[in-house]
Amino acid sequence: MTADSDGLMKKLVSLCKRRGYVFPSGEIYGGLQSSWDYGPLGVELKRNIESKWWEYMVSTRSNVTGMDTAIITHPRVWEASGHLEHFHDPLVDCLKCKSRFRQDHVRGNVCPDCGGELTEPRDFGLMFKTSVGAVEDDSSIVYLRPETCQSIFVNFRNVVTATRMKLPFGIAQTGKAFRNEITARNFVFRSREFEQMEMEFFCRPGEADRWFDYWTEERLRWYAELGIREENLRIRRHEESELAHYAKACVDIEYTFPFTGDGWGELEGIANRTDYDLRAHMNASGQDLSFHDQASNEKIVPWVVETSGGIGRTFLAVLLDAYREETVEGRERVVLGLHRDLAPIKVAVLPLSRKLSEQAEEVFRMVSPHFPATFDVTGSIGKRYRRMDEAGTPFCVTLDFDSLEDGAVTIRERDSLDQVRVPISTLVEKLTKIMERGWPEG
Repeated sequence: MTADSDGLMKKLVSLCKRRGYVFPSGEIYGGLQSSWDYGPLGVELKRNIESKWWEYMVSTRSNVTGMDTAIITHPRVWEASGHLEHFHDPLVDCLKCKSRFRQDHVRGNVCPDCGGELTEPRDFGLMFKTSVGAVEDDSSIVYLRPETCQSIFVNFRNVVTATRMKLPFGIAQTGKAFRNEITARNFVFRSREFEQMEMEFFCRPGEADRWFDYWTEERLRWYAELGIREENLRIRRHEESELAHYAKACVDIEYTFPFTGDGWGELEGIANRTDYDLRAHMNASGQDLSFHDQASNEKIVPWVVETSGGIGRTFLAVLLDAYREETVEGRERVVLGLHRDLAPIKVAVLPLSRKLSEQAEEVFRMVSPHFPATFDVTGSIGKRYRRMDEAGTPFCVTLDFDSLEDGAVTIRERDSLDQVRVPISTLVEKLTKIMERGWPEG
C-alpha cells in the first residue's frame, strides 16, 4: 500500500466513524480485529445496496426466485460439498515478529513485515466450528456456513416442487457467512463475518457457457448502475490453475481498491460450477435432485452459473468511489458523492436560523413520509451543509426568512451546488421528479 492509498483509507475509516457509517466492534474494550458494526447511516447504505441487488436480480425477473436459509445446517452438507476436505489455507508464521500469513500471499520464505524467516506451511481450517445440544462431543459438531449457496443446492427439489419453475431459472439469497480468515484486514474488505449476495442459475448443460457470459455482463452493469465509475471496474478471467475444484470457468469483477498489490481487488465472482454441487449432494444423500422436464420427458441434472458478491466489499467500493475532497470559494469540503438511490439520507431540512425551527419542522414533517430525511438546526448553515455533504446527502432544503413571505424554500444539490427555489406546496412533487430523473442540467 502506498502512502497516498494508506492516507485515503485512514480518511475514509475516520469519516465512517465520525458520520455513523461503521464503528469498530466492541471498541470500549479495545475492539476485535476485523469485526465491524454498521452505524445509523451504514446500516441504511447496506440495506439500500441489498435492496438494489434484490430488485435487479429477483424482483424484476420472472425466472429468479428467492430464499433465506439457516446459518447452521446439517454438517453433512459441508462434507458432501467438499468444504471439509478443501476449505483450508496454507498458514505460515514469522519466527521473528510472530506475524501470520497465508503462504500463497507471501513471496519466498521471508516475512513481508520484518524480513524474518517463516515457518513451514501447515493447514488452517477456515470454517467456524461449534456444537448444538446439551453435550459437546463429536456428534454435536456443526459449522457456521462459509457461504450461502450450499443451502440453495440442498433445497433444489423443494423449490422446484413449490414454484414449478422451468429451466433455466435462478435461486437467490442474501445473508451472513463466516470464514476464519488467517489475516482479515483492510477495513470491511475482508472480515470473518460478512454478508453475501448470491444467485445460483440452473440451466441445461449445453447452455451454461451462454448464461455464464450473460450473467458476467449483467453483474458488471449492476455495479455501474450504483454510480461506480466504469474505469474503476474490470473483469478478470481466472487461469486454469486458479479454478476451484468445482469450476469449469470463473471470472472476477474487480474494483481499484487502493490497498491491493496490483491495484485491483475482487468485488464478485461469477463461476460455471457445472453439475458438481447437485451431483455431490445426490451421491451423499441418496436423494434425486435432478430436474424432470415434462415437455421432453427427460431427467436433467442442471449445470449452475453462480454470481457471488459481498455486501461489505460493495459498500466499501461505493464509499471509495464517492469520496472526494475539493475547494469551494476558498474553503475545503469533503464530499461523499453517493448515487441518490443509495444515499442513506436523501433530504436534509435546514432552517436558516433557530428562529425558523417551528416552520422548518413543518416542512420536515411534509417531506419525511416520502424520503429518508433529517432535520438539523445546530451550527451555522455553512457547517450544516458541510456535514450533509460529508454524509452523502444529495439534497438540502433550506427555509429562510423570505419563506415566511413567499411560501417557498431553496433546494441545494450536493455535487453541483446549484440551487432552485420552489413553492413549499410543490416541494414533495419537485423532489420526487429529481429523485426519479436526476438534477436538471444547467
